[in-house]
Amino acid sequence: MLFNSLIFVAFALIFFLVFRLIGKNINGRLIWLTVASFFFYGWWDWRFLSLILISGLIDFFAAKAIQKFPARKKLMLGLSILGNLGSLSLFKYSGFIAENIDRILGLTGDFALASNIPEFFLITPVGISFYTFQSMSYTFDVYRGKLKPTNNFIHFFAYLSMFPQLVAGPIVRAKSMLPQLLEVNSISSEKKWNGFRLIVRGFFKKMVIADNLAPVVVAAFSAPEINSSTLFWWGVILAFAFQIYCDFAGYSDIARGLAIWMGYDFPDNFNHPYISTSIREFWERWHISLSTWFRDYLYIPLGGNRLGKTRSYINLWITMLISGLWHGAAWTFVAWGAVHAFFASFERFTKWPQKLGKNSVAKVAAWILVMLQVLVAWVFFRAENINQALEIVQVMFSFQGPFQLNWGLNATIFILIMIFREIIAAFGIDKKLEGKHPVGEMIFYAVLITIIIFFRGEGSEFIYFQF
Repeated sequence: MLFNSLIFVAFALIFFLVFRLIGKNINGRLIWLTVASFFFYGWWDWRFLSLILISGLIDFFAAKAIQKFPARKKLMLGLSILGNLGSLSLFKYSGFIAENIDRILGLTGDFALASNIPEFFLITPVGISFYTFQSMSYTFDVYRGKLKPTNNFIHFFAYLSMFPQLVAGPIVRAKSMLPQLLEVNSISSEKKWNGFRLIVRGFFKKMVIADNLAPVVVAAFSAPEINSSTLFWWGVILAFAFQIYCDFAGYSDIARGLAIWMGYDFPDNFNHPYISTSIREFWERWHISLSTWFRDYLYIPLGGNRLGKTRSYINLWITMLISGLWHGAAWTFVAWGAVHAFFASFERFTKWPQKLGKNSVAKVAAWILVMLQVLVAWVFFRAENINQALEIVQVMFSFQGPFQLNWGLNATIFILIMIFREIIAAFGIDKKLEGKHPVGEMIFYAVLITIIIFFRGEGSEFIYFQF
């Protein structure tokens, strides 16, 4: 079920009406939240509800076993990891793995592994990477003694399946969310307004910016031949950078706004990543819930930077490569992770952002360099294959072809809107103005809603549904 659909509007109205009627009955709230969330996910394909149940049951009982049998907690954690990653690998990576084995061994025809995989296992369930990682974080935190497992089956599944963030994040930690689910907090008028702000901004980002930029990006990458213009490709990649940012951040904003209306608090998942002046800062601002997940549950357990410089670089590369593979079963995503690992390693080794200085000119120079790196990396993320990505990068740095963008008026307007928006964020102007002029703010959001209705792009799924 898509946030940007009429069926979701009807679903949300019914959900909040019943949620309000239930009142302060905790068990009633948990049951209704779980049932509604399963309906929300099952609207896409009810068959894959079994995967959420399996993932949840594995970690629910693994956590209880870790507490009951502390001497065997490593075994229990291992079984949890094996079960979750096994399910994830079967449905998301089996085709990719089989194709690469076929290529290495030269298998073709009836002997090819890829052609013998049942079609059911070649369908990537919506949001499987999100709810699998969310479920695993619960077991990890119980194993580390940071969280006591819940004995309430419905309590756990209400956490795991919460519909606002179920299929595209943010990834919410159990130690933050489980206690919230047992509380009934009054929602002040200010909180309701904050939720409204987030929801409207989220729909604007998705339906107006992302969906209007999508045709430009799709046309460029699906063309039979690579455009030979350097300026054209820099323009396309800039359009994609804003498309994926607005698409994903828009979903996160809507999810956070809905959570506020329910009386809960989700973490901020994006903090204007395109104003970063270092790659490290970019990852502190981009998809925060995932980057911190990999930091806490992969990079640090591998040793982080505690085992010397060489080991820290190895850990960095492992983390970024797996992060790339998490996004999709294709070598382009692995390459995207590798490109970021290279830029992050070079930055850590040379400390070039610090060496540039802290004055205004240095910050602008650092920002330009970081944006160039991020844009080059996005080529690999969006490209259909590695060869296409390499050809596009070659054109981008060949400084040739006609000096034209071929964006069209729509794309130009929405790109300029986003550039202006990020400049405002860089100077903190938006935060200074927020809430200080109520009438002006109401007019502003009324205008945004009008734009959403009349200038929305062609509706499409959120990009991160595929992950």
